[in-house]
Amino acid sequence: MAKRRTPLPVCLLSVLAAAALTAADPSAAAAAPAAAVPVTAQAATAAVPTTGFRFVDVTGSGGVVLKANVIAPSAAGRYPAIVFPSSWGLNDLEYIAQAKTLAGRGYVVVSYTPRGWWSSGGEIDTAGPKDMADLSKVIDWTIANTAADPSRIGAAGISYGAGISLLGSAFDPRIRAVVMMSGWTDLVYSLYGDQTRHQQSAGLLQLAAALLGNAGPDLSGKLADFTANRDIAQVMAWAGARSAATYLDAINANRPAVLIANSWGDSIFPPNQLVDFYGRLAGPKRLELRPGDHAIAELTGVIGLPNAVWSSAYRWFDQYLAGIDTGIAGEPGVLVQPHNAATETYPAWSSLSSSVRRYGLGEIRWWDGTGLLGGAPGGGWSKTLPTELNTTADGGVVLLTNGAAALTGVLPQIWLPTVDRLRAGVWAAERPSTPLRIRGVPKVHLNLTGTAAQGTVVAYLYDLDSLGNAKLVTHAPVTWLGTAGGSRSVDVALSATAYDVPAGHSLTLVVDTVDPLYYDANAPGGTVTVAGGSYVDVPVR
Repeated sequence: MAKRRTPLPVCLLSVLAAAALTAADPSAAAAAPAAAVPVTAQAATAAVPTTGFRFVDVTGSGGVVLKANVIAPSAAGRYPAIVFPSSWGLNDLEYIAQAKTLAGRGYVVVSYTPRGWWSSGGEIDTAGPKDMADLSKVIDWTIANTAADPSRIGAAGISYGAGISLLGSAFDPRIRAVVMMSGWTDLVYSLYGDQTRHQQSAGLLQLAAALLGNAGPDLSGKLADFTANRDIAQVMAWAGARSAATYLDAINANRPAVLIANSWGDSIFPPNQLVDFYGRLAGPKRLELRPGDHAIAELTGVIGLPNAVWSSAYRWFDQYLAGIDTGIAGEPGVLVQPHNAATETYPAWSSLSSSVRRYGLGEIRWWDGTGLLGGAPGGGWSKTLPTELNTTADGGVVLLTNGAAALTGVLPQIWLPTVDRLRAGVWAAERPSTPLRIRGVPKVHLNLTGTAAQGTVVAYLYDLDSLGNAKLVTHAPVTWLGTAGGSRSVDVALSATAYDVPAGHSLTLVVDTVDPLYYDANAPGGTVTVAGGSYVDVPVR
């Protein structure tokens, strides 16, 4: 049986959702299937009358009972419908505010709690085949028991609900439009990006499952294997079977209209995985990236406040389910909100940057422990880093660090002189007279010597002002898993970003071997040496 104890953030969201439910019309009659007269969703701001919410049990795959709620326009007719699977650790109350809004715009809205969570039956399937079958069962129920038009079905969600919705569009061709907010396309990358296990994010998912769900032996076993770093091939195969990228051909064959919205600093599902997937989508598509961490950009919309992500969702569903020309189909397909600049649009991801600027890593100066970042990559120097020793340079705390940055507009910051030069390599560029507009995925190439067979380094790109204050622009770890030590080269794609380094500031690279966000593969007491020929490629406009 699912446990009912809830951590504070989940309780808070539930309370806010319950408040939205109370604000709904509690006395309205439940929806009944209406005559098959197509009705166009309302693009106007005035809401149409709705049925109010009713709570229902939906029989999922294998007879598992899924808890759900439904709200719809009260007038007779057939309406486009949207199905919302709830997020990891939350339940079908999550979307109460948005369900009410969408029903008022002319949609049937069914929200449900996936199997294994809260009062829904079964064990957590982590967007596996049982969850896919459940989604289709919910669609079946929606068509049979509401005023939903079978030819106009959409699916949407945040995080876990987002992943289920996008994956579902590969298995159920009735899903004609998807809005995926803070979701994943490659669960293998989310767990093992650049062969580095993501410690804090996986731990948070494991904690939520233990507190609020019925993990069962499948999920519990895979998380235990992940934590112990064993049976890696089996864990990756399990994760691959739960990745939309695995089923891209099927999604393209069904051609749903897909809107992907995420955050630059998503510490659970980093955004790089979305870029290639978006580029290979064949149907109508849109990619939106904003500052923040996992589920932060869309959070205010969950509690019913105006929100840019949800506004895009309305326009997307109006365009591709309701038949209303909102103009979004004719707009550039990529929208980015840089950390410190106005929102920009581009026809494709490749259009973000106009060139790539290479910054060679230079010899470390003896008087300040800093090397020059810039010019051609030169040789004849090296910098040795100890393993298992952290510095003040790190990626912060999952959800909290980048989440706070999104709410305050201030990126995570350190005072660069506090970075111990005996534990890290630091390279700073000259201070240009014009801003440096970074757009895309910076990449770091490191030539390493004296390495063990396995090891990890972490690269951080900072914006350094004249007082030593360094704002974290982007970062990523990279791990090598060889059979012998010695010299090697490693390449790491830093997390995608859009940031303007102000004129007079220095683009600065820090490399060390430890970050609390990740498990590392370093042996205690060892060293890693960065050598000449290393460089950073920065995409710029």
